[in-house]
Amino acid sequence: MKSVTVYCSSSPAIEPTFAETARFVGREIARRQLRLVYGGGSSGLMGEVARACREEGGEILGVITSHLAALEVAFDGCDDLVVVGSMRERKKIMVDEGDAFVVLPGGLGTYE
Repeated sequence: MKSVTVYCSSSPAIEPTFAETARFVGREIARRQLRLVYGGGSSGLMGEVARACREEGGEILGVITSHLAALEVAFDGCDDLVVVGSMRERKKIMVDEGDAFVVLPGGLGTYE
């Protein structure tokens, strides 16, 4: 296993305990020398996972639509940031690049 895809909320309006868990997940992915694959955002749980992974020296692949990049402010700490034109492209890359999958709290996009 080389990569873990994490699905989670980009909303900053989230319970603090969820943020703690997201940071734990990000740190553990890095500590286990796995690559984080995620939605590419810098806010909410997405940002927490990515920042924690980066702080531990982990490798990060962010996948975000051009529309969401403008709204969410894409995380500038990604090793690779793939900007795509549609959610369908985003989801396909996230599935194709992941060897394992983790779902943290989120909304409809996370659930889907």
